[in-house]
Amino acid sequence: MSNFQQALRVFDSKPWVAHLYVTEQCNLDCHYCNEYDNSIPHPSVADLRKWMDHIRALGVVRIGFQGGEPLKHPDIAELVRYAKSIGFGQVSMSTNGFLLTPELLADLERAGLDKLQISVDRMTPIASTRKAMKSVLHKLGWFKNSKIRLQVSGVLFKETLDEMGQVIDTCLDLGIPVHARVIHDDLIHDRALRDPNGNEPLLRFLEKQEELKRSGEKIHTSWNLFAYEKKMLRQESSDWTCIAGYKYFFVSSRGKFWPCSQVRTEKDILDITREDLLSYNRKKSCQAGCGVYCTAEASLAVSHPVRFGLQEVAGMIGSRVSRMRGGGAHRIRDFPS
Repeated sequence: MSNFQQALRVFDSKPWVAHLYVTEQCNLDCHYCNEYDNSIPHPSVADLRKWMDHIRALGVVRIGFQGGEPLKHPDIAELVRYAKSIGFGQVSMSTNGFLLTPELLADLERAGLDKLQISVDRMTPIASTRKAMKSVLHKLGWFKNSKIRLQVSGVLFKETLDEMGQVIDTCLDLGIPVHARVIHDDLIHDRALRDPNGNEPLLRFLEKQEELKRSGEKIHTSWNLFAYEKKMLRQESSDWTCIAGYKYFFVSSRGKFWPCSQVRTEKDILDITREDLLSYNRKKSCQAGCGVYCTAEASLAVSHPVRFGLQEVAGMIGSRVSRMRGGGAHRIRDFPS
C-alpha cells in the first residue's frame, strides 16, 4: 500500500495505525515509564500472529512494535517478517537500542522493517533514565547503508533539559532525524510527571527545535504538533477529537485491546469489531493535556485535515523563506539558554 493510499485513512472510517506490545519486559527501568512489566512472559509467536491477522483484518495499514523493549523478544525478526507478509504497509519499532547488534539489525532489514526509533534522553545516564547517547552512539553509524529509516526521540522533562540539546545536536551533525517531546503524565498510576510551574524552560526548548526545523534541520516533529505541545504547556484549549480506540489503538502483550497506552481495557483484541472501533470516535475526558503524541498528532490530522495540511504547508513555506533570507543551519548550543 502506497503512502498516498495510507494517507487516505485520514478521510475514511477505517482504523489507521496499531501498536502491538510484542513484550512488556524491559532491560531498563526509566522512572517515568509505565509500559513495562517484567513479570509478564513474552507472548508466543502463534498468539502474536493471530493478533496481527485480526488487526490487519480490521483494516489497519501501519503497525508499530512496542515494549517494554521489543528487542527482548527472541523472535522479533520473524514477527517483522510476518507483519510484512500479511500486508502492513509500514512496520516500525521503538527501542532503547541497548540490545541492538549488527547481526540483529541485518536480520530486521531482511525481514522488512521500515523504520526504527531509538529513544535517547540524555548524553549520560542518570537514575531516572539510563537511555543515554553514550550507550548507543556507536550504533547510529550502522544505519548508514541500511534500508531501515532511523530516527531518534527523547523525552523532555526537568532532568533531561540540561543534556537534551547535546543529543539533538549530535543527531543533526550525523544527519539523523530527531525530536524531543514533553513528558506525559502517568495516567495508569495517577502520577503527575509534568510540573506546571516548570513549563517555561520546556516551552523555550520547543521553540529552539522549531527554529532548527525552520532553518532546514531534520527535526522530526510536525508544525501542528509543535503548536499543540505549546498550547498544552500554556494550558490553552485545542479543538480536536481524540481518535484513540478508533483509528489508532494499542494491543497489549496479553492480547488486550487498549485505546491508547494510558487508557486500557480487558477486552480481547480478537473480539473487537469495526463497530467497536467506531464507538471510540468521540471526544474523551482525558484528551485535554494529552501527551500521547502519536495519537494526538493523528487526531489533529483526522479532526481537521484541511487545517492540518495548510499549517504544514505554511510551515514549509516559512522554512524556505527563512533559508532564502540567510537563516543558516543552527544548533541548540547556538541558542541562548
